[in-house]
Amino acid sequence: MGGLAALAREAGHRVTGCDAGVYPPMSDQLRALGIELIDGFGADQLALQPDVFVVGNVVSRVHLSDGIPKFPLMEAILDAGLPYTSGPQWLAEHVLQGRHVIAVAGTHGKTTTTAMIAWVLEAAGLHPGFLVGGMPVNFGVSARLGSGKVFVIEADEYDTAFFDKRSKFVHYRPRTVVLNNLEFDHADIFDDVAAIERQFQHLLRTIPGKGPHGSGRVVVNGLEESLARVLHAGCWSEVRSFGAAISDFTAVGEPDEFDVLYLGQTVGHVKWGLNGVHNQLNALAAIAAAEHVGVSPSVAATALDTFENVKRRMEVCASLPRPGGSITVYDDFAHHPSAIRTTVDGLRRKVGTNQRILAVFEPRSNTMKLGSMKAQLPWSLEAADLAFCLGAGLGWDAREALSSMGNRAQVADTIDELVAQVVAHAQTGDHILCMSNGSFGGVHLKLRQALQKS
Repeated sequence: MGGLAALAREAGHRVTGCDAGVYPPMSDQLRALGIELIDGFGADQLALQPDVFVVGNVVSRVHLSDGIPKFPLMEAILDAGLPYTSGPQWLAEHVLQGRHVIAVAGTHGKTTTTAMIAWVLEAAGLHPGFLVGGMPVNFGVSARLGSGKVFVIEADEYDTAFFDKRSKFVHYRPRTVVLNNLEFDHADIFDDVAAIERQFQHLLRTIPGKGPHGSGRVVVNGLEESLARVLHAGCWSEVRSFGAAISDFTAVGEPDEFDVLYLGQTVGHVKWGLNGVHNQLNALAAIAAAEHVGVSPSVAATALDTFENVKRRMEVCASLPRPGGSITVYDDFAHHPSAIRTTVDGLRRKVGTNQRILAVFEPRSNTMKLGSMKAQLPWSLEAADLAFCLGAGLGWDAREALSSMGNRAQVADTIDELVAQVVAHAQTGDHILCMSNGSFGGVHLKLRQALQKS
């Protein structure tokens, strides 16, 4: 929604927005753009008299225990009969119409891959528009209209709004779609992985066909059985695969430096500062998508050499000097067990086995709060030396869920307790990896301050 507000502002509209607890980097971006942020959802905002209210999916018709609506502004909009729409619908009608849309879908890697594609197209001189669910370092903004024909968008499977329960991505009508991966998530709206696969199949139905009467392309991770099932249910477009041993696009080499192969022939070389097999796969997806709009794999691979990732993706928050070395603190958006495991494994590959990784995480997503994946947490943290969990506000016992890890795991009920636990165990040379899809109570700054005093 913050990126959408930025696009509307760039298009010349006066934009205001309301939310609860907006945090950086998005809050900083919006203020820099002159977009007024209002804390809370009070009905008094009707006095602003906008042309339309663009409603995000955080808004619901929920009433609190005392009967007061949680979102009084929405109730007032409905009662007054004022115009409103969803964010994806507004984008489809006012930004995406008439453009070649590249949509990036999947349980993991959407933000990074979207940013990669946008950067590749920018380096190739295509001046794309984009909407990324994070802050790409190369651009310094999460969204822009762009002057070119192509628009790159992060395509989320989460539902659109309280009045439109379709996945967001069915609104975008892409000509090129990337399917990075697919596993169970969003337990608050999907009963099982089959329900998510059904939404991905709906997305495929919106893509143009192949051959003389169509020009659509599906870029699919060949390692994912779930995506194979989605394609088997119906695909009418050209398909390009990546990742598996027998794929159109493959990689040979380490994740931080590798050759890109197309149909077994080397077509490019990537040498960059990112680590992890997941980012290597993201790169292959980006190269395959960019090729569909005329960017050669060699040009795309060269552009990725200068890709600087997205904020909160293995972002170094602090490097604190210590006698004989330092302690490094990272911030990462990982919150699903698979993403946590991938992130920790990527850092382990980077730092080797002689340096410790302290994983500090918050089960904050709706899926994690429901406890649907608590049994996977010990598995996701296998490559970490120690794990520290913020266990407050959960409907399940984090200590019990992590009990199989023994002394390697600790649980805290407050941020301050969590910080104290980490500081008590931190040693010179450690890598402290903080993972959350929220602000995490400012734990990064508190850790840095506490470690500087210790």
